[in-house]
Amino acid sequence: MEKLFKLHERGTTVRKEVVAGITTFLAMAYILAVNPDMLGATGMNPHGVFTATALSAAIATLVMAFAANLPVALAPGMGLNAFFTYTVVMGMGYSWQVALTAVFLEGIVFILLSFFNVREAIIKAIPNSLKKAVAVGIGLFIALIGLANAGVVASDLGTIIGFAPLQGSPLVAVIGLIITIVLYTLKVPGAILIAILITTVIGIPFGVTVVPENFNPVSLPSSPIFFAFDFSSVFTLKFFTVFFTFFFVDIFDTVGTLVGVATQAKLTDKEGNIPNVKQAFLADAIGTVVGAALGTSTVTSFVESSAGVAAGGRTGLSSVVTAILFLLALFLTPLFLLIPSAATAPALIFVGYLMMKSVTGINFEDPVEGIPAFITILVMPFAYSIAEGIVWGVLAYVLLNVITGRIKKISVITWILFVIFILRFFLK
Repeated sequence: MEKLFKLHERGTTVRKEVVAGITTFLAMAYILAVNPDMLGATGMNPHGVFTATALSAAIATLVMAFAANLPVALAPGMGLNAFFTYTVVMGMGYSWQVALTAVFLEGIVFILLSFFNVREAIIKAIPNSLKKAVAVGIGLFIALIGLANAGVVASDLGTIIGFAPLQGSPLVAVIGLIITIVLYTLKVPGAILIAILITTVIGIPFGVTVVPENFNPVSLPSSPIFFAFDFSSVFTLKFFTVFFTFFFVDIFDTVGTLVGVATQAKLTDKEGNIPNVKQAFLADAIGTVVGAALGTSTVTSFVESSAGVAAGGRTGLSSVVTAILFLLALFLTPLFLLIPSAATAPALIFVGYLMMKSVTGINFEDPVEGIPAFITILVMPFAYSIAEGIVWGVLAYVLLNVITGRIKKISVITWILFVIFILRFFLK
């Protein structure tokens, strides 16, 4: 273990990594329930999508573990599955087979870009202040995800967004958050994981954790949807728009997540660079290709990996544990589905606090550095998108440096990103 994952070098232990891997899995396990339901609306077999979701997550996360040695788990991404279903299929009228084809081709292109270090160059080109801002923005973003998943906040309360009455799921989530804070403050090992388990039990009398009669925790997995592609529309402008959107959102969601998680885990160097980032991008690309071949939307790095990092994860060993649990989930679906979002939400909310620490490294005294960072932090939760936060942060950074005569600070890659982001508005 030491030779393979360099545990001592990164100040961790096997026990910490196991706890972190379990925590990450529990924090992102909701995707196994959400993804089949969402893609099932397109006419895809939900049982097959479930199998594809678990398998693609396990395979991609294992590649991340052994190739990149990072505590980052992957699975079909939220947002990308919504675009797949509600925009490409229901909105643009494409079949789900065509949508899968776009995802598959996107993954192939990503593999090529990973080999030629294009994605690595992009992540290095992002200014250090923006990298720290990304970590903070992701913290707020996943805290909002946790609050929304548990029903603590909602948009149908007479205001743009507000707190729901503290009953049922919201109440259980708040209790879970209090437990998480107390355990963490008392420095209890595995505080976040323990809090998830305790909150799950507490949810039973509230009716939030539902245990069926004649409960059987074991079930056999269904067959995935193998190679259901349709290349008939590949050479149309409309298809290119679909492909570009998948491509764009995936690349910057991944960049943002890797930056945020690696910064939180203190794995970056003085310039904010991530170790083995080329291999990390390759894991993402392989996961997307495998996922499309099995029958699911784009696979990407999950911001919920931050929960595992907060629990002590520092190496790929935690990712191995997460991947194993995804494989076990194929056979223990009824068991893991007992854990409600109200029990995992406190972990996401609390990680928001932990990731706020990076804000102290941003120079807000200099508006050219501080304003783009602020915009990045602001946009991510309010646009509900990591990618949008990066887009607006980079645009602000370039414009302010040009206005103040600091053009030499802008790298060639950053200029290319600026132009792409501007063109993106005209390609919508």
